Amino acid sequence: MLISFCVSLQWNETIELFRSNMPLRKHRSHFKSYERCFTASEAVDWLHVLLRHSQNFGPEVTRKQTVQLLKKFLKNHVIEDIKGRWGQEDFEDNRHLYRFPPSSPLKPYPKRSPHQASVIRFPDWTHEPPGTSQENIPVRPIVMNSESWYKRHSIAIGEVPACRLVYRRQLTEANVEEIWKSMTLSHLQKILDLDSLEEVLDTKLVNSKFIIHNVYSVSKQGVVILTDKSKELPHWVLSAMKCLANWPNCSDLKHPMYSGFEKDVFKTIADYYGHLKEPLLTFQLFDAFVSVLGLLQKEKIAIEAFQICCLLLPPENRRKLQLLIRMMVKICLNKEMPPLCDGLGTRTLMVQTFSRCILCSKDEVDLDELLAARLVTFLMDNHQEILQAPSSLQNSIEERVAHLRRVQFQKSYPEVYQERFPTPESEALIFPEKSKPKPQLLMWALKKPFQPFQRTRSFRM
Repeated sequence: MLISFCVSLQWNETIELFRSNMPLRKHRSHFKSYERCFTASEAVDWLHVLLRHSQNFGPEVTRKQTVQLLKKFLKNHVIEDIKGRWGQEDFEDNRHLYRFPPSSPLKPYPKRSPHQASVIRFPDWTHEPPGTSQENIPVRPIVMNSESWYKRHSIAIGEVPACRLVYRRQLTEANVEEIWKSMTLSHLQKILDLDSLEEVLDTKLVNSKFIIHNVYSVSKQGVVILTDKSKELPHWVLSAMKCLANWPNCSDLKHPMYSGFEKDVFKTIADYYGHLKEPLLTFQLFDAFVSVLGLLQKEKIAIEAFQICCLLLPPENRRKLQLLIRMMVKICLNKEMPPLCDGLGTRTLMVQTFSRCILCSKDEVDLDELLAARLVTFLMDNHQEILQAPSSLQNSIEERVAHLRRVQFQKSYPEVYQERFPTPESEALIFPEKSKPKPQLLMWALKKPFQPFQRTRSFRM
């Protein structure tokens, strides 16, 4: 899987930088000296700075997340305590001494299995569907008389053209859905530069109805409109989100009932999203979204890739994601919002609170918390572009569908099509080009041109 390759690469790069640059020195513990080691707090300080300045993770990484990563380092024998113990996640931010083991436990890169791209076939207008051939048409026996005999005889010698049943091919709704799915996945595969999308997602589980709904069933603000209202956010959650997004101009409550009211409202929203059975970006699309993180250095390409990945979401997930990200951004930009957490910035609080309900893996993955925080940060910075349908993809698919419908109409009704959409050759037959009249020869052109007055010798003496 591509995601395993990307995560292993980032894991190994972080370990190599940590082992090669972490300062080591002599420490004393219990009246004994230990060479080339470091305290837990020193490791947290140094690794926290490294992660915050890394393009893969970004400045939103918290100290708590750095401690969680060091716990995984201790569990996977990237570090050990001064007595050589490792294998448990009992790392804490304190003065306990640790050191590097003699060998570097880098993870092997998984081999990519070859995949063949599955091509979705479009409707073929040249072949008739089974059961519609001329031989299968039931014919009522006709009593032969002189008139009918004459008609058959005339057809046989070519005087009267024979009638032929023409099967009218239609571009069905299922055909249109397959076109949307095929072209959307093909565009995503091209952006990610993959031989096959099977490396990052199971294309058989992609629902074409979700794509079409996310493109067309939207409000003026671009938020998805759900057909099934039972999948809508609970009213109390939606009211709480509107309250914080428009603080202090809350439409439902004119004034807070008590001091710290906004903190309780925020906790209510966080509890709801924290108890979702599945993250908003779904377990199925985890690999696809994480694979796009490798493109963040190319911002425009990453935005387009995220746009397409978000189109694959169930409409109810996409709507919840849109409302949540908009609320988070408004809270961060609201200067009148009181601090929602003591000792933690508002933006960091938003990322730390909602990152796992937006993106996480079904199985434990190294660096999953840091990757989720990086993705949420990028979503917040570019939410207006990412959470709208890519216009270029939409236009190309609509042109493709319109073209296939014209082809269908042309093959079903060639004469009508020729009348409505004439070719240059047919127009020339109907409207022959008229000879251009020669310009008339003006009579004054034949006359001697006007000669200007020439001054002669004066008669004056």
